[in-house]
Amino acid sequence: MKNILHSSNIKSLKKIYQGKVRDIYEVDEDNILIISTDRVSVFDVILPTPIPKKGIILNEVSNFWFNKFSNLIKNHNSTKNINDLKITDEEFDEIEGRYVIAKKLQALPVESIVRSYLIGSGYSDYLSKGSVCNLELPQNLKIASKLPNLIYTPSSKAEVGDHDVNISIEEMSEIIGSELSENVKNISIEIFKSAEEHLRKCKIILADTKFEFGLSKNGDLILMDELLTSDSSRFWLSDSYQEGISPPSLDKQFIRDYVKSISWNDTMPAPELPDDIVIKTSEKYEDLRKILMD
Repeated sequence: MKNILHSSNIKSLKKIYQGKVRDIYEVDEDNILIISTDRVSVFDVILPTPIPKKGIILNEVSNFWFNKFSNLIKNHNSTKNINDLKITDEEFDEIEGRYVIAKKLQALPVESIVRSYLIGSGYSDYLSKGSVCNLELPQNLKIASKLPNLIYTPSSKAEVGDHDVNISIEEMSEIIGSELSENVKNISIEIFKSAEEHLRKCKIILADTKFEFGLSKNGDLILMDELLTSDSSRFWLSDSYQEGISPPSLDKQFIRDYVKSISWNDTMPAPELPDDIVIKTSEKYEDLRKILMD
């Protein structure tokens, strides 16, 4: 098992896509191999510095949540076994702990975001417009303010290197249809509430998270990609939460705060991360995994 993997190299299979974090290979007409690397992106730009063991932790945490919510919605996990794949021992060693064999799906071209607190792009929108995705919010909210109610704020799904854009629910309906939009919204909120309750017992605040969905060949809505990880969510420690600051977290907000501090303009070329930031980020990801699983 490799502790650092920036890019996979499985020559026995055809690589069909390389995302910000995940490499995807074709297995057969119904299945794909998804490998979580240690790449990290902020503001939709991939940084050159990997975070050790990040991909392994993302995989473990996602599978924990996929299993927990399997009674609510089907997920992308396939029944196909890694032993069915004709890969070499060296290739398996490279991806051990990082892979999932998943069903091929038609990915929805939107991301499904649920927010309980005002932070990130939601806070930026609020400062400029007084609203988030056309949802009006009370005046005088601060960064990290608790919202009066959960809000659902979808975004467009940009290509690698481009920036996602917050959109309204009406715009989402124009893209994927009103009935599907309503189904995606409802299941996203249901999962969020259940995860929020679970994490509250662990003294963790779930500030926001992003879900991704796809459609199976027979049209079923499927939960896919990753679920409630430190890449896709903001997790704050309840004991140190404070309104008006970016709270201490167990996610990649730590990296976002760092790159903002060095006046980077959020475009390529991206900056290298110093060793102390890399080590601390890796510890944050590992801390969340331990809280959930140990």
